[in-house]
Amino acid sequence: MRTDAKHTVVLVTAPDLKTARKLAQAALKARLAACANLIPKIESHYWWQGKLESSAEVLIVLKTTTSCLSKLEQVILKNHPYDTPEFIELPLRGGNQRYLAWLDESVHE
Repeated sequence: MRTDAKHTVVLVTAPDLKTARKLAQAALKARLAACANLIPKIESHYWWQGKLESSAEVLIVLKTTTSCLSKLEQVILKNHPYDTPEFIELPLRGGNQRYLAWLDESVHE
């Protein structure tokens, strides 16, 4: 196990699977993420414009490097249909060395 803050997981929600696939492909084709996991059928509850809302969404879990975060965020914001899309970064403190090396090889700044 190696510990650092060079790698990160990004969480993005999308309104449907088609949109989530489009966002994942945009990130992957730009080489700003090594992997994108799509988790369909989540139920989100949240405050929006002063009202409590709920909706079905798809969660996208993107694995990337911290140096790619700014460009990745730009790609997501440019292609996302929401006015205020979720883009939450969770720094990785460690992980399997071979996996993290693969992640490094897969993304380009």
